[in-house]
Amino acid sequence: MSGLLSNIAAPPAGTLVKTADSVRYHPRVLYIDIDIHHGDGVQEAFYLSNRVLTVSFHKYSADFFPGTGNLSEIGSDLGKYFSLNVPLQDGIDDESYVSLFKAVMEPTITTFRPSSIVLQCGADSLGCDRLGTFNLSIAAHGECVRFVKSFNLPLLVLGGGGYRGSSVARCWAYETGVLAGMSLPDELPPNNYYEFFAPDYRLHPSLTGHIQNLNTRHSLERIRVTIREKLRYMKGAPSVQMQEIPPDLMGFLASEERSREEKEEENGNADAGERRDDGPAKSGEFVDPELGGSGDGTGAKGRRTRIS
Repeated sequence: MSGLLSNIAAPPAGTLVKTADSVRYHPRVLYIDIDIHHGDGVQEAFYLSNRVLTVSFHKYSADFFPGTGNLSEIGSDLGKYFSLNVPLQDGIDDESYVSLFKAVMEPTITTFRPSSIVLQCGADSLGCDRLGTFNLSIAAHGECVRFVKSFNLPLLVLGGGGYRGSSVARCWAYETGVLAGMSLPDELPPNNYYEFFAPDYRLHPSLTGHIQNLNTRHSLERIRVTIREKLRYMKGAPSVQMQEIPPDLMGFLASEERSREEKEEENGNADAGERRDDGPAKSGEFVDPELGGSGDGTGAKGRRTRIS
């Protein structure tokens, strides 16, 4: 079972909320991030948990945002070894990326045995992105989606970064087709935004080979071996006893904003409103000198009192 791309751009807070919501229903959630930036927000949120395994493929450099995501970041306490990072250098190509992705994700899924997967498909890892510095094609990016989908686990696919609009639209259209099991033609059909995709008007333009690949076979093999070693320490999937489902995060925050008085009024409590402080009475206003007044300025015995 898989879900189509959810929310065209998934900001970090939105991605975190969706991942947290998955944990309410599934004992083990695998979060995969193929955005060019490190998935630091989701990693930080679940750094102490063994119920969410985060795996991020990203550019790692001291001068590239957010500057985190080294191999040494592995989680802590119960979450130790449940944060995996794949730090890459500029210019990685299709063959190297897809090969490494499959070599990392296959044993990860087999070892962790997730009950659901959240896949963040940031398109800034494509070649020719205005911020990204990889050499990935849309087909290679989509192959990662196809591979994850092939495990036939409940799958939530999110959008993410992407700073070349024509590439983002092409990429997520193609990956929506992958998720839906549809083969899309390379030639784009006429539409209101047709000129936006000039000069080739195709689904798969050439995006690769523009940046030197600084990732050597040795460096990529070192990453693969290191990840495999970390998986050995995971000691299989954690056993999780599911409890009563807590309220969803957004609903919880909304309910917290409601006052105690509103809740009492909904429950039909006759005392609702008695604790409200409306401030000092003003001159000319009627007030109730005794409890039990009708609220129109008439006291319990029918007296009306005016503030002078």
